Amino acid sequence: MTRVLIVDDNADFRRLARQLLERGGYEVVGEAEDATSALLVNAELHPDVVLLDVQLPDRDGFAVAETLALDEAPPRIVFISSRDRAAYRRRLTAVPGSTFLAKGELSVQAFDRAIEAG
Repeated sequence: MTRVLIVDDNADFRRLARQLLERGGYEVVGEAEDATSALLVNAELHPDVVLLDVQLPDRDGFAVAETLALDEAPPRIVFISSRDRAAYRRRLTAVPGSTFLAKGELSVQAFDRAIEAG
């Protein structure tokens, strides 16, 4: 079973994403509301995938992804944002092995495709 960490500063979104992913057969092993806690939780739980909000209160998701990429076995990154892909096009290409979903597009099928593409 694929283990997922959800990182988003919106508690309602984290709850909805957890419910959706768990119904889809994913194991949500943790949640974090900011970059600092995301890095701590990742180091503790070693998820396979991090569903990572681009805009966090203390650092942006791209900075988090750069740090995660230094791990011995880095997780796959699925960036998520209320903005669309065009807002981050250049920055997304700089993060190898990552994909992007707009929050409004999040579904189990879209998450499956994002993981396969990453």
